Amino acid sequence: MSNSNNSKNSGFSHEKVETNSFLMIVLILITVAFGGLVEIVPLFFQKTTTEPIKGLMPYTALQLAGRDVYTREGCYNCHSQMIRPFRAETLRYGHYSVAGESVYDHPFQWGSKRTGPDLARVGGRYNDDWHRTHLINPRDLVPASIMPAYPWLETAEVDGASLPSHMKALRTVGVPYTDEDIAGATEAVKGKTEMDAIIAYLQVLGIHLK
Repeated sequence: MSNSNNSKNSGFSHEKVETNSFLMIVLILITVAFGGLVEIVPLFFQKTTTEPIKGLMPYTALQLAGRDVYTREGCYNCHSQMIRPFRAETLRYGHYSVAGESVYDHPFQWGSKRTGPDLARVGGRYNDDWHRTHLINPRDLVPASIMPAYPWLETAEVDGASLPSHMKALRTVGVPYTDEDIAGATEAVKGKTEMDAIIAYLQVLGIHLK
């Protein structure tokens, strides 16, 4: 009897944890944080997740501008860039995605939401004219498409003035842009439209791993 009373009156019993909401929340947060660190931290030291695959290069100024247009227009809401390692996926889209392809992407475009097809390996699948027509009016090529049209990209010019600061910011997180790359970014996109830029971005997706 005395043992039973002692266990109930102990300072850190199950009963105390289960009846104290604040304590329960704190312990849950500690547990989740510890579990997350155990799973995430080792990935920063694995070469397969931190080193680029062979042949991977940082985006050119035009491709980077196209990626900005892609994210600005919300393309990632309907198109993922992550092919899962399942036969049905690889037969349709190509080689499954690997982390080394996305080391220069900040933020990366992986995800699971697909209203439209995955674009991880769309580079080189269609020519530039196809992409241009498709972006101006998708129904001209795919009558059943529910994708919005983006005709204004054909006339909107790329904002080259913002690219150097963008590339400098990317360099601070590990993208190997040189001083020459940054200095020449604005000139490299001079006279280019946002349509040119987004097509350049799409055409480089997934071409380094076949």
